[in-house]
Amino acid sequence: MFEAFEFEFMRGALAACVALSLGAAPIGVFMLLRRMSLMGDAISHAILPGAAIGYLVSGMSLGAMTLGGVTAGVAVAVLAGLVARRSALREDASLAAFYLISLAIGVLLVSIKSRNIDLLHVLFGSVLSLDPDALVLIAGIATVSLFGLAVLYRPLVIECADPDFMRQAGGPGTLAHVGFLLLAVLNLVAGFHALGTLMAVGIMILPAATARLVCERLDTMLVVAVAAALAGSISGLLVSFHLDLPAGPSVVLSLGLIYMLVLAGATLKPRQRLATA
Repeated sequence: MFEAFEFEFMRGALAACVALSLGAAPIGVFMLLRRMSLMGDAISHAILPGAAIGYLVSGMSLGAMTLGGVTAGVAVAVLAGLVARRSALREDASLAAFYLISLAIGVLLVSIKSRNIDLLHVLFGSVLSLDPDALVLIAGIATVSLFGLAVLYRPLVIECADPDFMRQAGGPGTLAHVGFLLLAVLNLVAGFHALGTLMAVGIMILPAATARLVCERLDTMLVVAVAAALAGSISGLLVSFHLDLPAGPSVVLSLGLIYMLVLAGATLKPRQRLATA
């Protein structure tokens, strides 16, 4: 079964999935605990217009699409927060609005210049055809993400346990929130290159939800989330290779299957409190 990884394109896909598992899954845990799962989905789609503008300017350029995606993702995250604070809309409603607008604009922009294959790569990813530069980018983002989480770990844990305390703390709480949003955007951009804008958030949220079902402690949850992401990624790649299926959807469906199996066998109470120490 594992002879599939004798092929260079499969080894490249495996390397990308390992990097995404190490970088995105821990971010997903904190997004889940901070009730920001919808924000992750909205930002992943908000990346599309920026990446589409980069595509229109430079074609399938890694640098241009990455810069455009990061800029658009940060902009939407900031705008959603401002709208929630300055209007009657709650943040989830403003995120849903930006999500729909961003997705429509992004698909329209890509369609202006693209062939169908380019549009499919943007929407569903091309994990089996990542070049060395893309792999370096994804690995670099995973490294930055791990270092960033190490720096922000304490304030993020405090916010998960007592959000009101961090709001009252002012400056440190705001800096931690902004830093975390930036890490989330970077990981979604990395996932965008591998899995596409429609499924980039899958490798972030599904392993985190799986870990939350079986873990009480945050440190254990982080480990289990990474393990679930690795297991789902590897099994998804193998299924896609042997059954000749699209790799991106196969990976996300494998992650979803792991989640559903754990959900079916979970005995923990749904509202169980998180132990952070």
